[in-house]
Amino acid sequence: MAVTARERKLLLDGEWIETGAWHEVRSPYSGEIVGRVARAGSAEARRAVDAAARAMAEPLPAHRRAEILEGTADIVAERQEEIARTISDEAGKPVKAARVEADRAVYTFRSAAAEARTLAGEVVPMDASPAGAGKLAFTARVPIGVIGAISPFNFPFNLVAHKVAPALAAGCAVVLKPASQTPFSALLLAELETEAGLPPGWLNVLVGPAAEIGDVLVEDERVRLISFTGSAEVGWNLRERAARKKVLLELGNATPVIVEADGNVEEAATKVAANAFSFAGQSCISVQRAYVARSAYDDFLSRLLPQVEALRVGDPGEDETDVGPVIDEGAHERILEWIEEAKAQGATVLAGGETTDEGLIRPTVLGDVTPEMKVSCLEVFGPLCTVSPYDSLDEAFALANGTEYGLQAGIFTSDVRKALAAGAALEFGGVLVNEAPTFRADQMPYGGVKASGNTREGPHYSVREMTEERLVVISL
Repeated sequence: MAVTARERKLLLDGEWIETGAWHEVRSPYSGEIVGRVARAGSAEARRAVDAAARAMAEPLPAHRRAEILEGTADIVAERQEEIARTISDEAGKPVKAARVEADRAVYTFRSAAAEARTLAGEVVPMDASPAGAGKLAFTARVPIGVIGAISPFNFPFNLVAHKVAPALAAGCAVVLKPASQTPFSALLLAELETEAGLPPGWLNVLVGPAAEIGDVLVEDERVRLISFTGSAEVGWNLRERAARKKVLLELGNATPVIVEADGNVEEAATKVAANAFSFAGQSCISVQRAYVARSAYDDFLSRLLPQVEALRVGDPGEDETDVGPVIDEGAHERILEWIEEAKAQGATVLAGGETTDEGLIRPTVLGDVTPEMKVSCLEVFGPLCTVSPYDSLDEAFALANGTEYGLQAGIFTSDVRKALAAGAALEFGGVLVNEAPTFRADQMPYGGVKASGNTREGPHYSVREMTEERLVVISL
């Protein structure tokens, strides 16, 4: 399906500006030009921080912040098809999945609006000790300061919402750098927030080189917090460079799911088929590793493989498409190289492992995989899933934990004791029981441990990260 070329300026201090330079965006599917965006550099980044700091000098009351967030949610709900098409065109995400992303963003904004209205500190029981007798004390939640937000390509609308909406709820202005591959979704969101009444300076959106814009966010002391979603290597490096700032990291994963023989094997196979390959596996929590009890292994494969082979691979703009392209040629070549390397090391291709006539990677299932293979211990971020048998639950836990990552994991079992054991043994930020670990509701605490990050997203949790507690003590 042909895409419509767009042209977008940047949002800086409430104005849509040109810079004299342009960044071109191409469809990951067709290579067609999606459009071009004004290109920012360090000068625009400094102006954006200035604008954000000025905006925060005149705070918005909580009720007004909530009204803007609720208004944005209403507009997003009205324009979901436009949003979905924008996501699909620039990210190559199947449009039916893009519609889900747009719908989720409505609830991200509504949750943030609720947080804006209810954000409060607490009373401190001062007379609990003799030193505090005769004193009243309470804490207040105050905005941490200007926030630098860096968002990824894979959820170019809703993950921007997860940074911008809680920041506004907390009373913080934002300088946003969206992924260069997918800037149109972020700029559309900025347009909708402006339409909802967001005053100048509270959201500034810059598209350009990560080094130039990122250096300003790291070096300017007025930027008190950086929220980053992306690769572990880049994220942890950013945290080292910005040692005096609060740096929130939501990074990658090599997502495991365990299928016990007493679990619903059919449901597990169906959920793995759907959640390993949606958006060509380009989610931090796409199922990458399935560990199946040996007695259920053949049954699981017999249910999984036909569903994988039935997935429609093709044009992401068509409603029937399940799996589209990966984001760019570099990712495409790396994934195929990892598949070939795994085969050379003894892995067996159970499905896929090749490209379509259009050059898209078919959904791939690998067996006979060892923990040392890249497809097992590193994040593939592509349409690939490994399936391996195990002999004991403890072995399954060890295999699942055998990675530097720890974002989300899952287990299918009908035994509550095994479910609770998984919650205790699996070294991940979230453990899903009888659900694919790809599941996320936008209000839940979402984030990882180990190399996968150091924070929890979801408006309730992000708002608290983006505020500081201030203690007030009054002698009576």
